[in-house]
Amino acid sequence: MEQNANEIELKKEPYNKLIIAVSILIPVAIAVLFGVKIPGYDLSFLPPIYATINGITAILLVTAVVAIKRKNRAVHERLIKICLILSATFLVLYVLYHMTSDSTPYGGDGPLRYVYFIILVTHILLSVGVIPMVLFTYLRARRGEFSRHRAIAKYTFPLWLYVAVTGVIVYLMISPYYS
Repeated sequence: MEQNANEIELKKEPYNKLIIAVSILIPVAIAVLFGVKIPGYDLSFLPPIYATINGITAILLVTAVVAIKRKNRAVHERLIKICLILSATFLVLYVLYHMTSDSTPYGGDGPLRYVYFIILVTHILLSVGVIPMVLFTYLRARRGEFSRHRAIAKYTFPLWLYVAVTGVIVYLMISPYYS
């Protein structure tokens, strides 16, 4: 029996390493691409689109949790897959925007300025941290490891939801300052 358990762990290892590699590569690639500026393209229309994608992701995440609590696994699974696609789409659009546009500084002042930066910093940090959590949570479900899936999903869900919701909030707070 122990031999089989070791063989199973060896089969899992490449996926675990891939998730870790992707979780490191994505933030590094974003940081590098932020330094790349491609002139001549006007993608200033993207921020409200990717903010909307964040909002839809948040709604679908909540709906997915409701679905699984109602024992509707098929709907839950479809909604989570859509959320993964939306998050990847958001990421591509976000990077494209920042590669073709200068960053917009927050123009507010007073206490609201501090609120904005607290939300922004926590949003950025958690968006990096949630990547491996989402991928490991999804992988555990795909493997049929539902008790392990639930164990991590109870942390992944609120963090992913926070990142999606704060993405919308950051956009709404900075949108008056877009030129």
